[in-house]
Amino acid sequence: MEEKIPLIVILGPTASGKTGLSIELSAGMDIEIISSDSRQLYKYLDIGTAKPEKHELKAVKHHFIDILEPDEYFSAGMFGEQAAIKAAEIYKSGKIPVLVGGSGLYVKALCEGFFEETGYSREEQQSARKRVEIMINGLGNDAAFDELKKVDPDSAELYSDKNPRRILRALEYYQLTGKPFSKAKQNMKEPAVNPIYFGIEWEREALYKRINMRTDLMWRGGLVDETRKVLGMGFSPELNSLNTVGYKEAIAFINGEMGTFEAVEKIKQNTRRYAKRQMTWYRRYNNIDWIDNKKEKHLHIIEKCMKCFGL
Repeated sequence: MEEKIPLIVILGPTASGKTGLSIELSAGMDIEIISSDSRQLYKYLDIGTAKPEKHELKAVKHHFIDILEPDEYFSAGMFGEQAAIKAAEIYKSGKIPVLVGGSGLYVKALCEGFFEETGYSREEQQSARKRVEIMINGLGNDAAFDELKKVDPDSAELYSDKNPRRILRALEYYQLTGKPFSKAKQNMKEPAVNPIYFGIEWEREALYKRINMRTDLMWRGGLVDETRKVLGMGFSPELNSLNTVGYKEAIAFINGEMGTFEAVEKIKQNTRRYAKRQMTWYRRYNNIDWIDNKKEKHLHIIEKCMKCFGL
């Protein structure tokens, strides 16, 4: 059996300080960062995705940031496959790969395995997604969920919360292959990494305060102008990359559907809800080493990683 690649995984809800912690780690270990943020993949979407600052990108080499146009297709399975290759390259170069980001499905794909998506082109993938997006936008999420129950009842049972992203992904796969998404997931490829998980822990009210402050900074820092620029480049406001917290409220503001106060408060509210969903996702792991948000936390991670991986 091929030896698995050591991988440090930094988890935590949005605005918890994952990027800052990963940069701190570089002071004690020779690392490269694999971003597992499903929105930071896209070019031009900087403010609304809270991408690392230029000095942070310069301080430590990052991967999977700014690699796609906003209308390009990408999935958790594709990330799992490509990130595994990148982790191996980093480790073979004598450095330690560090996975940083809050997209649970991306973390799962790399650390727990993924199913290979082969046999169809990127154009076919994008076409399948477009058909499903048109259906969801036209008929609504409930109707899309009813369709999922018809073609893939196992996935519908699993997604009983009617999460629109998961419904879209399952229907997209069915449109593309004619096969239930639930069946494809049974043919999982074993993970190539040996992850050690660390999570940044915050008191709820303190985290919500950070979220609110970051939202204010994003809005004042040019979120609306950034959104206008992307739309002005010809990208549809209905793209999956733009139908996310921050951009969808900015688009509503641009269209005159919300005022400034309402849009900002809506971003704060939806971001807090997203953070809550992230924490619910993380609770499925029983091997996360939760650390508080004190400055010295990176020393604990370095010491444990050196012990676990013999670094």
